[in-house]
Amino acid sequence: MNLISLDIRMLRSLISVVETGSITETARRLGRTQPAITLQLQRLEELTGKQLFEHGGRRLTLTDDGSTVLTYARSILRLHDELISQLASQEIEGHVVLGTPDLYAAFMLPSILSVFRKSFPRVQVQLNCALSTPLVGLVKRGDVDIALVTRMNDFTGGQVVRREQLVWMTGDQSAAHQERPIPLALLPPGNIYRDYAIDTLERANLRWRIACVSESVGGLQAAAFAGMAVTVLGRSALVPTMREIGPNEGLPPLPKIELLLYKSSGATSKAATALHDYLAHYLRLDEELSGRGAPIALS
Repeated sequence: MNLISLDIRMLRSLISVVETGSITETARRLGRTQPAITLQLQRLEELTGKQLFEHGGRRLTLTDDGSTVLTYARSILRLHDELISQLASQEIEGHVVLGTPDLYAAFMLPSILSVFRKSFPRVQVQLNCALSTPLVGLVKRGDVDIALVTRMNDFTGGQVVRREQLVWMTGDQSAAHQERPIPLALLPPGNIYRDYAIDTLERANLRWRIACVSESVGGLQAAAFAGMAVTVLGRSALVPTMREIGPNEGLPPLPKIELLLYKSSGATSKAATALHDYLAHYLRLDEELSGRGAPIALS
């Protein structure tokens, strides 16, 4: 008998996709990219040797084998999370300040912090949302214990825990990308999202103008929702009311950015170490999934 090993993250993604009916929403909930979720489902089908979804349409429909896997996945995941919670030392307690831009606080960290709280109920996490550059200064001064930030060109240190594909986005009914000059909603100067957006348009000889400057992702999204502008965010921030603008619609492709995890030299408590290790584990790169073929066509 050939034994296979199923990754818990694959089972968690399967359950979420069935519950939400959407890979987009699952990616948002789990703090991952849509291609990563799709590749996990594809890999799950490869490992089980079964077709889990009907592939005839856009609607997510489980096959009989898919329903069987889902039933066991729910049981396995429940026991897994219970075990992690029981193994978490009840002696670990304390207060940890976690700094991150609001983009990551909204789209990457909720599910991770939820699991962390269940595993370490006596650890209090204080979330400090700010831009990446000031956060690195705060963590190096010890005012912030842990920081998850976007790597800027002048950053040193930190652990690379993830790569995010930058994409052009606008409202789902917006035609702002067709305007010339192209109206942009961007973060303030000094942010690499902004730098890449402007540099990419300049290289493509496309005229642009600033229509909105906001330190928060909410401001950028508001401008995009209203049809005022095109913005640049990581693909994990793509919500149902926004759509990605690709090269076929006239905008050049954007690069990937790296996310860095910093820990203050003074953050030596077990609580800080536990949160740092949790974040590093759940945000680590999906290298084992890369290059495994084309994703299955689910949305």
